Amino acid sequence: MAAPLDDDIESNNQDYYSLLNVRKEATAEELKASYRRLCMLYHPDKHRDPELKRQAEQLFNQVHQAYEVLSDAHSRAIYDIFGKKGLEVEGWEVVERKRTPAEIREEYERLQREREERRLQQRTNPKGTISVGVDATDLFDRYDEDFEEMPGGGFPHIEINKMHISQSIEAPLTNSDTAVLSGSLSTHNGNGGGNINMTIRRVMSAKGWGEVEFGAGDILGPLIGLKVFRNITPRCFLTAQCGLQFSPRGLRPSCSLMTARHLDQNTMGYLQWRWGPNSAMTTSLVRDTKSSHFTLALQLGVPHSYLMMSYQYKFQDEDQTKVKGSVKTGWFGTVVEYGAERKISRHSILSATVSVGVPQGVTLKIKLARANQTYLFPVHLTDQLLPSAVFYATVGPLLVYMAIHRLIVIPYTQVLLMQESVRRIIEAEESKMGLIILNAWYGKFVSDTSQKQEKAKVIDVTVPLQCLVKDSKLILTEASKSGLPGFYDPCVGEEKSLKLLYQFRGVLHQVISADTEALRIPKQSHRIESES
Repeated sequence: MAAPLDDDIESNNQDYYSLLNVRKEATAEELKASYRRLCMLYHPDKHRDPELKRQAEQLFNQVHQAYEVLSDAHSRAIYDIFGKKGLEVEGWEVVERKRTPAEIREEYERLQREREERRLQQRTNPKGTISVGVDATDLFDRYDEDFEEMPGGGFPHIEINKMHISQSIEAPLTNSDTAVLSGSLSTHNGNGGGNINMTIRRVMSAKGWGEVEFGAGDILGPLIGLKVFRNITPRCFLTAQCGLQFSPRGLRPSCSLMTARHLDQNTMGYLQWRWGPNSAMTTSLVRDTKSSHFTLALQLGVPHSYLMMSYQYKFQDEDQTKVKGSVKTGWFGTVVEYGAERKISRHSILSATVSVGVPQGVTLKIKLARANQTYLFPVHLTDQLLPSAVFYATVGPLLVYMAIHRLIVIPYTQVLLMQESVRRIIEAEESKMGLIILNAWYGKFVSDTSQKQEKAKVIDVTVPLQCLVKDSKLILTEASKSGLPGFYDPCVGEEKSLKLLYQFRGVLHQVISADTEALRIPKQSHRIESES
């Protein structure tokens, strides 16, 4: 009996239908009957010989796996088209189960493309930063007594005065060697420059790695650097770095040494020494828990010495909302920062921070992190401490975010979620000649010829209304329709109405309903009489 079992085990590429000994058109009852028979035949408990028992267990698991796939209509359809490789593609668990073979093939190709993109990104690990600095001081400084208005206009002058772009990619050379290529471009008030760096990193052991860096630029000149990381103990590590910059003024050596230690499960202590153009000694304490993040740092150096303290509170919600505040004081002055951060999509995080300092003034910093790409927009509002600038920097972004989130993001998300449901509802209504919404518009319509210069303000609500259809009926109450899922108010404070074109029993119907008017369709009075 050993030989047949060996042959079956070795034929791992055998298809599931052959494994269960059923035809490809087998019904659920035929699959179940064959599965039960094979389970009884290959059950491990029926074999006393250890080798036969092991082989029987493998074959028993294969039979069980084949039955799980073929007994599920969705998995069976995928297997029939693509085989086992189709089942290995990630993402099928979130795909609608009632799909045609053509739709399954299209979805499979999409998931394959996404998987290849993820593989490429994991191999190259691209990272980038784009920073665009905006000078908006004319918004508030014009109200200062000493302000001299520029000739030519009453509009505030806002300009982009600086920009920075950096990008890096990684290229694995071997299991332990990685090459990193990075570069950056910067410009400030019409003057700019750039540099490019090449780094070779080698993982020498589980406890440490080292890297060599070569760089060149049009401002500072060539650079050679060496960096080493080493775990001294399970709770302590050390990083050492040295470099040599070939600048127009001669050689500029630099060196830094940092050691860190876990003080407890959530607290780290850091001590750093730097020697070179900006020599300094820095010590910091960082405590990171599930609900908060705290940092305390002290730096003594030339030319800057400072004391900094920051605190961040993490809300335990789906959007990973965080509020933060910090204060930093030193020879350069004092800066107070506060802001908030929130996850706005699966891969995107948006944050806004207000920086108030002496003598820096007031700056609003907008940051968008999308996967490994970061976009920064620092907007400098004023060089002075003006309460109006602080107020608008605080309230403005909050109001804009709430308006966009309420009027655009939420309705758009709701419509996306409704897309799959709409298709099923339409298919069900078409099968019984029921109610199908062909077109639906909500907002302010302009029909009077004397108001041709005024534009209509309407939104398409076909999908949201179709989702509300139940048993070939649509019933809306007397409340404002802007509160319905997928709706929003396209013209706040103005008179609105709902215009519908729908089909019932194969006949076209049309109706216009006021915003707060109750609506019940279908109705015979809505029928569009065909021209004979």
